[in-house]
Amino acid sequence: MAELADDIALEPLQSQRFTLEPLSVADASEMASILGDPSIHEFTGGAPMTPTQVRALCQRLEAGSPDPTVIWLNWVLRSRDDHTLLGTMQATVWPDQDRADVAWIVGAAWQGRGIASEAAAQVVMWLRSKGVLIVVAHIHPDHGASQGVARRIGLAPTEEVVDGEIEWRLELE
Repeated sequence: MAELADDIALEPLQSQRFTLEPLSVADASEMASILGDPSIHEFTGGAPMTPTQVRALCQRLEAGSPDPTVIWLNWVLRSRDDHTLLGTMQATVWPDQDRADVAWIVGAAWQGRGIASEAAAQVVMWLRSKGVLIVVAHIHPDHGASQGVARRIGLAPTEEVVDGEIEWRLELE
């Protein structure tokens, strides 16, 4: 869908308990405490990131996709009560496929409170409003918490496995 690329741009979103703010390099120091936690990498791979690595990551993400056919959308999740950075939400959009891949990270201190489900549901609803027809998440087969998030937002597991992760999919109307 050619209109999708012109239609979609990173913008702040609101859920009941959180704001989803466009990620910026200014968020790097707060994100370092989340991405530096070894438990965050248990199912996603990689290693805890140093503050310098997180800053470089934020610079790359804020700059956007180097591929003009792909749109990167990255938000930080902040509590509406005290503005604490709780995690991140990501959508990678392929306009020519009417598809977005979504991913979420919630800091270990805030897991188990429905944060990822609420943020992901808000992003899926927003993507739908922008014309995205297919939403996909890739989830480690042993990551029960992320599977729960995927189920709550309407995704279902498929037979597809990508880099050892199961593809979960939702086809929107």
